Amino acid sequence: MNQISWNLQNFRQILKTCVDRRDLTTGKCLHTVYIKSLLPQLTYISNHFTLLYSKCGRLSAAGKAFAATAEPNVFSFNVMIAAYAKESLPHLARHLFDKIPEPDIVSYNTLISAYAECGDASPALELFLGMRESGLGMDGFTFSAVITACSDDVGLVKQLHSSALSGGFHGYASMNNSLISGYSKNGFFHDAERVFSEMGPVKDEVSWNSMIVAYGQQREGLKAMKLYQEMVRLELYVDMFTLASVLSAFTSMEDLIGGKQFHSQLVKMGFHRNAHVGSGLIDLYSKCGGHMSDCRNVFDEMPDPDLVLWNTMISGYSLNEEYSEEALNFFKQMQRAGNFPDDCSFVCAISASSKMSSPSQGRQMHSLVIKSDIQSNRVSINNALVAMYSKCGNLQEARQLFDRMPDHNNVSFNSMIAGYAQHGLGAESLILFEKMLEKKIAPTSITFVSVISACAHTGKVEDGERYFSLMKEIFKIEPEAEHYACMIDLLGRAGKLDEAERLIYTMPYTPNVMVWGSLLRACRTHGNIELAEKAANHCLHLDPSNAAPYVTMAHMYTMDRRWDEVARVKKHMKDKSVKRRPGCSWIEIDKKIHSFVAEDKSHPMREEIYGFWEKMWEKIKKAGYVPDFKWASVRDDCGVTEEEKETILRHHSEKLAVAFGLLSTKEGVGLLVMKNLRMCGDCHNAIKVVSDVAQREITVRDCHRFHHFRQGQCSCGDFW
Repeated sequence: MNQISWNLQNFRQILKTCVDRRDLTTGKCLHTVYIKSLLPQLTYISNHFTLLYSKCGRLSAAGKAFAATAEPNVFSFNVMIAAYAKESLPHLARHLFDKIPEPDIVSYNTLISAYAECGDASPALELFLGMRESGLGMDGFTFSAVITACSDDVGLVKQLHSSALSGGFHGYASMNNSLISGYSKNGFFHDAERVFSEMGPVKDEVSWNSMIVAYGQQREGLKAMKLYQEMVRLELYVDMFTLASVLSAFTSMEDLIGGKQFHSQLVKMGFHRNAHVGSGLIDLYSKCGGHMSDCRNVFDEMPDPDLVLWNTMISGYSLNEEYSEEALNFFKQMQRAGNFPDDCSFVCAISASSKMSSPSQGRQMHSLVIKSDIQSNRVSINNALVAMYSKCGNLQEARQLFDRMPDHNNVSFNSMIAGYAQHGLGAESLILFEKMLEKKIAPTSITFVSVISACAHTGKVEDGERYFSLMKEIFKIEPEAEHYACMIDLLGRAGKLDEAERLIYTMPYTPNVMVWGSLLRACRTHGNIELAEKAANHCLHLDPSNAAPYVTMAHMYTMDRRWDEVARVKKHMKDKSVKRRPGCSWIEIDKKIHSFVAEDKSHPMREEIYGFWEKMWEKIKKAGYVPDFKWASVRDDCGVTEEEKETILRHHSEKLAVAFGLLSTKEGVGLLVMKNLRMCGDCHNAIKVVSDVAQREITVRDCHRFHHFRQGQCSCGDFW
């Protein structure tokens, strides 16, 4: 190179080409020549080296090039701020921003966008207001960035929308696109539709995609497809983002058949091997019935799966409890393939650990997070960890982590409030909810599901009804079917079955299985067989393959000694090939899961377990436990003695798991037992006494909630 006579104009042109093409190799050679040659050290050229390294993902080299710039101008700073923003490091971007003598509109827009990418609304809004007060001109990109940052607060979105219109920025497609997303994600669908229709010719592909996604969120799949067909008719460019948006619409509607038909079109179009479209297909199959074999087929067809595709697979596995272990295995495979996990990877893997209810796996994931030192969206990882610890029975550790978090969002509070609700600590849930409001963090529909559930688990009917009203009147959140199911659960648990039934018939939704199931469980608690039959029939009409209504009715008939009805229910199940899920309990000891079913003889320590439990059984009987034979589910006239019924009760799965836990751990060590079904009443009574006799804290998590047994009492207060 030394033999070539370089001139400044040629050098500039070649460097610019390297930046455009992201040609790092040639760029490095030019940088070496620039440093060693007699070419004048110009800010323009130095800026382009910083820009080159940034675009090529070399943050450290970009920082060095910036530091070596003799006289940095505002463009120099903007390039470096954009580099930090690209790597999701808004705190470093802000540190640099504060050093700019006179930041321009690009400086502000870039930093606001950085905060928007991380979902950090407060500093973004602060910058926006400071920008307006300084008199610096704004543009549509400013509003686009700040609307995106504040998209969780629809009130702010509306205020910003009004300001943008007043400022004459309605012609910016990016700003309108942010409004469509902001309105639709908060349930203000008609506002999103109005923005889209009023855009006119400024609509771009992102506008159409945003509206298709909005239709999907509202389960308006036909409208989403119609919009897609309109794009094709208008010969608009249909890319992978458009196709992925259509797939999202099918997924949100749980329309597997329509999704499969669209998959066939994608194959004909040649898009099925595109990673972005592939992620949409995996999302469809995993969320519409847990078809993980189809997900795996899509993944295996990808020539070079990227991190997003790996994350979507891990997420798909983690959504389905039976595949939780496979999710963690896939996480490890991803690392072995040379992919470094990001915040999304960790959130999905932590979620899988939660569903496995494995404290050791959860702590291992927490350790990996700390070692990875991920900066991007750390709050989402902390939220997942809070949920994981509470689901693994360690509410104290969940709260400690929550209190140590530097930042909280509505998901943080939702996770902790839900944790308290699941553990039966309704008062703590409601105190935290009030704290959330004090911090000006807007509750979401999910928040109110947890808050009303907390009221239901603690019998606070009036509080639950008040929060249900607040949701509509103060926070303008329209109750969904799940909220009505919670209200029916609230009324039902309190014995107000007539009110619960009236609410079902007056709610603005067609009652689904969740709603009728809530009423059915309440009828079981209060022994109202007539209303239970009605609720069960509705459940079976909506979902004929669901075993739960059959099992509940068989149990209620058993409790009422109506043996002919029990036989009729069992015959119906047999005729319709409906199979009851067998009860199973498990406990983790020394990082290994030990599972038990009733009368289990498969465990290698079965003799020691049964021998230990026989002795404990006698102790708890002496301490006041009386077996409740109605939970043995045996006919009175079938010749089974009380001694035989007692044997049946004695060997229920949760009792065997507790026995193994006591046998395998040191005195004073707490136990955590998981059960896949509702805990039986006799086991509940027995374990209460065991906790007192053995002087142990025993936690049992069934399919509905946690039971904390200590000194002969349960946290549920026998109200569950």
